[in-house]
Amino acid sequence: MPRIVGTAGVVVGLLNLAAGVFPRFRHSRMHALAEVLPGAVSPLAAAASIVVGILLLLLAHGLKRRKRRAWGAAVALLPVGIAAQLVYRHSVFGAVLSLALLVFLVWHRREFAALPDPRSRWKALANLVVLGGVSFGIGLVIVSSHPHKTIGSPSLWERAEHVLWGLFGFEGPVAYTHHVDYTVGYSLGALGLLTVATTAYLAFRPEHPAARLTDEDEEQLRALLDRHGARDSLGYFALRRDKGAVFSPTGKAAVCYRVISGVMLASGDPIGDVEAWPGAIERFMEEAKAHSWTPAVTGCSETGGQVWTRETGMDALELGDEAIVDVADFTLTGRAMRNVRQMVKRIERNGYETRVRRVRDLAPDELTQLQKAADAWRDTDTERGFSMALGRIDAVADGDAVIATAHLKAAEGEEPGPFGDLKAMQYFVPWGDSGISLERMRRDRGADPGMNELLIVATLQAAPGLKIKQMSLNFAVFRSSLERGEKLGAGPVIRVWRGTLIFLSRWYQIESLYKFNDKFRPRWEPRFVVFRNSRDIPRIGLAALQAEGYLELGLPRVLRRRKSVEPRPCAHRPLPAAAPEAVERAA
Repeated sequence: MPRIVGTAGVVVGLLNLAAGVFPRFRHSRMHALAEVLPGAVSPLAAAASIVVGILLLLLAHGLKRRKRRAWGAAVALLPVGIAAQLVYRHSVFGAVLSLALLVFLVWHRREFAALPDPRSRWKALANLVVLGGVSFGIGLVIVSSHPHKTIGSPSLWERAEHVLWGLFGFEGPVAYTHHVDYTVGYSLGALGLLTVATTAYLAFRPEHPAARLTDEDEEQLRALLDRHGARDSLGYFALRRDKGAVFSPTGKAAVCYRVISGVMLASGDPIGDVEAWPGAIERFMEEAKAHSWTPAVTGCSETGGQVWTRETGMDALELGDEAIVDVADFTLTGRAMRNVRQMVKRIERNGYETRVRRVRDLAPDELTQLQKAADAWRDTDTERGFSMALGRIDAVADGDAVIATAHLKAAEGEEPGPFGDLKAMQYFVPWGDSGISLERMRRDRGADPGMNELLIVATLQAAPGLKIKQMSLNFAVFRSSLERGEKLGAGPVIRVWRGTLIFLSRWYQIESLYKFNDKFRPRWEPRFVVFRNSRDIPRIGLAALQAEGYLELGLPRVLRRRKSVEPRPCAHRPLPAAAPEAVERAA
């Protein structure tokens, strides 16, 4: 029903917009009465019709999502639109349709109870640019829709100039007869006022905070990870401080999430006791329903996917595979490891040294230098990542994390780099008591190719001394499709799909990430995306790209405030999104 109401809102909005933009097509008794009314009722009604039409179009999405505030605004606007339809356009059909929508909204008012979404200030600027452009386009149509009442033949530039002046409330160079100038002037002024008013509202409205991890939530999650952290390699990433958490009634399980573009996106499996997962999932779904968010899960395991689909009735789709290397089985010997072995030996002969340590064992000065190097070597403006990223290097909060570094002393007579002999680094977060998960990979652009292979091998060789039994590498999206598509006898459908993935790899590292991980002969663990229905998949995909930092819908770069790159210990403030850095292609 909310979708039908939202569509009806679009139709009524378009009718109101058309009533204000286009001149009357016929005369009537109401028309004659309107012409003799005092003041400028017809021009004002035209302006009101345009404003109501645009606002109803803006509110349609909120009505589809059952938003209470959208319902209240629509109920307040529809009577104005009805009056404008009757006074200016004299459209009984438009007025009756608006009245029917109003009655329907009032009758079903209990259906519209969804709470507001988290807000961000950049929407004010987006509104100014988008709505300003729409207002200019509509204004140009208004100015041009009275050809028989225009004095002279104004050029396109003169009409555009008239629109720009009119949006600011001034008269332009175009003149009309039969008092049409009042209608055009009021309409353009209303469009300008609407743009300014909505921009000011978005800029100065009270902030509704986004979900974030509090100190109490983090403490409770760490307690759950101490007991059950070995079950999921993605569990530790629940401690990202820009995520929210909902707990089961018993407190024995939790689901961590982030809300992006109306999608309530969870990552990995629920944290805690599997027996308590249904309670946490139920709380998650209740929260999504209360805000009319689209629930989704990305990167959950097969067990997690089974529980999610059983408890919620949602569907699951295999998203890709996670590469896991068992330390006891890893070796550089054999033909399969020949390329990796040769690359590592070549780099070692060039004088590179490696060090693998727990983060808590690093000196404060060295930790600071590593953080600065990681930020300097990042190839994007902000950190990437969501499902396999922590977003910080903190010796106090994450002392069990492992960091691997590569060093090369400057040759005699050469100037050392800005970070001394440091040339590359990799950061791993804990996975239970005996595992680690790769969080980021960074290297100096002047370092030799193969730094990532060198540091992964060094970490695996040092793992027994650190009591590490398994390592989780990057997540390879659609790995099984790439593998099946290159085999002999693959069908045409899988070949076409593989070709599409290879084409997309030009922008998103799909094939290269799979090939890189496969070098280390890992075992592949499937990961799934859970969704409510198929039509939500594109929306969930866009939200996931935003969460991972591959699609940014924010302020232009020149208008962004520079964010501090130092880790912030306060759990009440969100850190920038982070992710493992893009894997470098081996030369």
